[in-house]
Amino acid sequence: MKLQRRMEENQLNDSTQRDIVVKMLEERGVRLEDIAEITYDLQVKYVPELTEAVCLDHVERVVMKREVQNAILTGLELDILAEKGHIREPLRTKLMDDHGLYGVDEVLALAIVNVYGSIGLTNFGYVDKKKPGIIRELDIIGKDKDKCHTFLDDIVGAIAAAAASSIAHRYA
Repeated sequence: MKLQRRMEENQLNDSTQRDIVVKMLEERGVRLEDIAEITYDLQVKYVPELTEAVCLDHVERVVMKREVQNAILTGLELDILAEKGHIREPLRTKLMDDHGLYGVDEVLALAIVNVYGSIGLTNFGYVDKKKPGIIRELDIIGKDKDKCHTFLDDIVGAIAAAAASSIAHRYA
């Protein structure tokens, strides 16, 4: 009985935290549908009958995972703190400039894709290099001196890559 109650409480906490994460993403200009579009582009040539609705379902599944939520919360908070000037130098400049050799943003994103194995990693590498859809927009906006999307663009790519991996696992 205790175990069942704990599982129900954890599910409630995951759902509540999921809503917070989705709201934070939306406040930063990212909708789950934007991520689903990238997921669709990654997988449609392998699953021709794929729809964006299925992709959105898989994006939702990824975002429901607690370790994914924690990575999103951490990355978004670091971007926001950098924008507000609440991170000391030299780290603030590295974050504001999305410094190419910083790399911690990709490491945090790997916490998301690693949930889905090696296919998640290869999908993320592709997305990180090509910067499709909303990722390109975030990258361009992030070049503005007042905006920081150092973690956000990689988080979005990682969610899309993880969702694509989830689809591959299901339909392969």
